[in-house]
Amino acid sequence: MVDKVMYPQPIIPVGQSKGGTKPQRPDQAAQVPFKDLLESQLTGGIKFSSHARQRLEVRNIQLTRDDLAKISSAVDKAAQKGAQDSLIMMNNLAFVVSVKNKTVITAMDDSSIKEHVFTNIDSAVIV
Repeated sequence: MVDKVMYPQPIIPVGQSKGGTKPQRPDQAAQVPFKDLLESQLTGGIKFSSHARQRLEVRNIQLTRDDLAKISSAVDKAAQKGAQDSLIMMNNLAFVVSVKNKTVITAMDDSSIKEHVFTNIDSAVIV
């Protein structure tokens, strides 16, 4: 007679892997930090790169909500035309924007624009 020893498989709760990692709840996976959510609401969905933030500060460029709305609208128009990287001219200010990421890459005032060559852009929007 042959006696077989059976080793039962461990019971694993649904949604948990054997590796012991805690599963994410569906509502946790898509959470956005409050700071990012607030900033996107205040800027109309437009983000500013760290370089652009530095340029705004150094050149003392103050943007109003209306200005941000105009930039956002210009980015949307450029996206409709299939633009990738666009130059947005507004009130003696220039912004180079990644249309795909909705991110301002750099910002210039009227004194910085003069005799400046803009490269790596495929479109321009005058607001």
